[in-house]
Amino acid sequence: MAKARVYIPATYAMLAELEETGSLSARSGWGFMVTPALQEFYTEGDEEVAYSAFLEASMASMRLLAIGDEEKFPHRRVVISVDLDDSVLTPRPDMGEPVVELNPAQFSKDDLAAIHVDIAESEETTAKAIEAIDTADLGDEDAELAVGDALDKFMAFYHPTELPFLVELL
Repeated sequence: MAKARVYIPATYAMLAELEETGSLSARSGWGFMVTPALQEFYTEGDEEVAYSAFLEASMASMRLLAIGDEEKFPHRRVVISVDLDDSVLTPRPDMGEPVVELNPAQFSKDDLAAIHVDIAESEETTAKAIEAIDTADLGDEDAELAVGDALDKFMAFYHPTELPFLVELL
């Protein structure tokens, strides 16, 4: 079966759960990837299209953080990249060009391709974006700029084998 790269929005607590249990369910069963609808939207190369899907996942991570239940790192976005069989993915362009439904929603550490986490220097900007994300969705220009500033911030890359160290040392 063919595999596809899927970007899963997450939080630090979700990373800890993945390390502890060996598996994790995508929140509400949603992920982001390069879909036919997203490819139609872009005229540039595959890398730009994939980055767009990744950014949507990082914005969804901010929405998870906006819930307010993240204790250890409430202002750090997390995106988990996984390679999943096409058969478990259903594009949902009605929810947004890069949105896919995962069925089942659960994936394991064996599916990991990469982990991205906000660096400490990004926390202040991400905190402002978390506060503004709902207002940005309603079209407030200042809020959109705050969210854009956070999306422009660097997220550190971690290889899947670094998950135990990431969870333990951060």
